[in-house]
Amino acid sequence: MQTDLTINGHTYALNADQRTTLLDALRQHLGLTGAKKGCDHGQCGACTVLVNGRRINSCLTLACMHDGDEIVTIEGIGSEEDLSALQQAFMSEDGFQCGYCTPGQICSATAMLEEVKAGWPSHVSDSLDGKPRLSDEEISERMSGNLCRCACYPNIVAAIRSASEASS
Repeated sequence: MQTDLTINGHTYALNADQRTTLLDALRQHLGLTGAKKGCDHGQCGACTVLVNGRRINSCLTLACMHDGDEIVTIEGIGSEEDLSALQQAFMSEDGFQCGYCTPGQICSATAMLEEVKAGWPSHVSDSLDGKPRLSDEEISERMSGNLCRCACYPNIVAAIRSASEASS
């Protein structure tokens, strides 16, 4: 079965078993290895990518379900020559140690900052007025689906806060 996937602005014709996850399609069929296979159960966030601007765990969805969707992986967020604000902040704030979770963290944080701009509250938001204040607690809550085995959380939160302040 052919599935047309639009990834990082390029369209790929994928001929894979319809049981192929989006993560496996990215890594094994298309050579986009930024998204990592951590737990393969949607619990760690290492496989986070953006689909139509929303963050998802690519290990929990089938590639064939995303025919025609706009998919962005870490490879599409920035480049070595032109880092995104979040990528630069992760470097400046030392927001990674081993780096395994970093692509998923950056993809998730990219979508999270858009959610904040759109006024989406979280479980710990101070109010529901559509203007969430991006405190450390708020960032931690919104990023709770992305685990870091190196426990680099304070630096990740600092990087997200720094990128948020720079874009304000």
